[in-house]
Amino acid sequence: MGKLICCVEDDDNIRELVVYALMTAGYESVGYSCASDFYKGIQEKKPNLVLLDIMLPDEDGITILRNLRSRKDMKAVPVIMLTAKSAEYDKVRGLDSGADDYVTKPFGVMELLSRVKAVLRRTEKEEAEEDSLSIGGLRVDEKKHEVYVNGRLISLTFKEFELLSYLMKNKDIVLSRDKILNTIWNYEYEGESRTVDVHIGSLRQKLGECGDMIKTIRGVGYKIGE
Repeated sequence: MGKLICCVEDDDNIRELVVYALMTAGYESVGYSCASDFYKGIQEKKPNLVLLDIMLPDEDGITILRNLRSRKDMKAVPVIMLTAKSAEYDKVRGLDSGADDYVTKPFGVMELLSRVKAVLRRTEKEEAEEDSLSIGGLRVDEKKHEVYVNGRLISLTFKEFELLSYLMKNKDIVLSRDKILNTIWNYEYEGESRTVDVHIGSLRQKLGECGDMIKTIRGVGYKIGE
């Protein structure tokens, strides 16, 4: 099955239509008529997106949304609010509370699917950017543990990769040899600073022209920047 989408809607006809449309479009979809059932469901499996009605019998959609945004495991899950046509205030409250989009009732199935796809695309792009560090022609994909120089994949040792990631996360910040040693190798011995120098030299060589972005700060340590 595809991505899991939860639909929290107390109107049986709307909920069943939405779940059917999502499954036909290739998504895994589960419907809930109330907040309590929804909370139980997401304990078993985290959804990729939530369609959330505002008017529900036990807990309104805005409260559910705020609860999701306060939870570490659910705060980044995209939410599309289902709102009544005339309820502009609800739309504003939903967006202010962290909703990613809203769809106004009555809505067409094609419009809903279009909004779902757009929000999922945007979320996937943001997640990919979060996992990627870029400076000039140099890109580090932390999730895949890959490094690219001007689009070309290069091979680094585990410690070289950790060192490069650490430098890039601290772009334009001077990092002392001791600080690098303690962070990457977990020890602090003054005489071991040569370890850092050797790995920096190896990195510069492997990164080619991008290696020039690693600057030596005499008597202190290193930094990376354009």
